Amino acid sequence: MVSAVHHRTAVVDGLDVFYREAGDPQAPVVVLLHGFPTSSHMFRNLIPALADRYRVIAPDHIGFGQSAMPGLDRFPYTFDALTDVTAGLLAQLGVDRFALYVQDYGAPIGWRLALRNPERVTAIVTQNGNAYEEGFVKPFWDGVFAYTDAPGPETEAAMRGALTLESTRWQYVNGVADPSLVSPDNWVHDQALLDRPGNDEIQLKLFRDYPTNVDLYPQVHRYFADSQVPLLAVWGANDEIFGPDGARAFAQDLPDAEIHLLDSGHFALESHLAAITEHIRDFLARALA
Repeated sequence: MVSAVHHRTAVVDGLDVFYREAGDPQAPVVVLLHGFPTSSHMFRNLIPALADRYRVIAPDHIGFGQSAMPGLDRFPYTFDALTDVTAGLLAQLGVDRFALYVQDYGAPIGWRLALRNPERVTAIVTQNGNAYEEGFVKPFWDGVFAYTDAPGPETEAAMRGALTLESTRWQYVNGVADPSLVSPDNWVHDQALLDRPGNDEIQLKLFRDYPTNVDLYPQVHRYFADSQVPLLAVWGANDEIFGPDGARAFAQDLPDAEIHLLDSGHFALESHLAAITEHIRDFLARALA
């Protein structure tokens, strides 16, 4: 029987936070944190595949999806601020212990949640959610860091290119052996939200804040080494944003990390939903036993 998925909105610090939720409210919690440039929409198929065993919660970050999109004068658009809102939502929902699924931007938000309260995180699934400099793939990150090091018209042009339909589609189909498995609804949906007036400035602000995530890596590595939190990496091996060395690197601090490289790209759920679901269900059944 397929679990019903609820689409809800909570108010956190005066901001509407949209989230998808399914499963028994008393079951162990799994929090799904999406990446750029998408939303909890990326988990639309995974949520019901996990909800027979778990309470699954997938929020849209502020500025993304169906959540509020205040202007830069009303919200700072830093990864710390996005984490504050996520933590506030979980507190409001009565969630004090949870497993994490992180992808792309969801990873630095998840790492911050873990650093703030390591005892609350029961397990981690990372799907192209980076925590090591080995994961950065040239030339994508050369353009990002050129912009963060020296914001200006020349470096900003490349970042604005990352906000186009061509770039959004590329994130979904690049590295996927059979692109026909990836629904065009993904990039059409994401692009419509990116194209909202003012959203470009929001995304540029988050790009400029990205180095704070890299600065945090040593603390994240210490957290891994100290906690030995159970971790599963299910990684699109052909991702030209976060490459497979980023998946392998978790073993540096977590020798028991379970690492699976899939013949897919950045949004591996779109082509490898069944394989990823199987890995997650097997992993969480053991990690949360």
